[in-house]
Amino acid sequence: MSIGEMLAATVPMARTLNLEFLETSPERAVVSLPDQGEYHNHVGGPHAGAMFTLGESASGAIVLAAFGDQLSRAVPLAVSAEISYKKLAMGAVTATATLGRPASEVVAQLDAGERPEFPVAIAIQRADGAVTGEMTVVWTLRPNG
Repeated sequence: MSIGEMLAATVPMARTLNLEFLETSPERAVVSLPDQGEYHNHVGGPHAGAMFTLGESASGAIVLAAFGDQLSRAVPLAVSAEISYKKLAMGAVTATATLGRPASEVVAQLDAGERPEFPVAIAIQRADGAVTGEMTVVWTLRPNG
């Protein structure tokens, strides 16, 4: 099962919004929100809440891709999130997530018995490439037990 399939199966909101997981690797995750009238806002574009969910889902996908091998000893959890809406989003939008710290540094903290935190940066773009939103989600790997 791919990371996208796993998220769609275990996160009902990702299924509800029909998110499409286009790329999931430890280097980046790309997730698309199709243009769907039932998730539009008052100006006919994707609702801010749908775009937030898109960005958070992209961040979760890269976290699973980068740290999936750590799941037996730690649970990934979002700690905080911030989003800025830069331009009007219309039509389908795509979120691209990248880790803000090398995965090896995060794992080294976990190995040292710490609870590491790390940012994931997300850019949300329209089909024409314009960045309509920027988001940062801070994640942690909470050690089991």
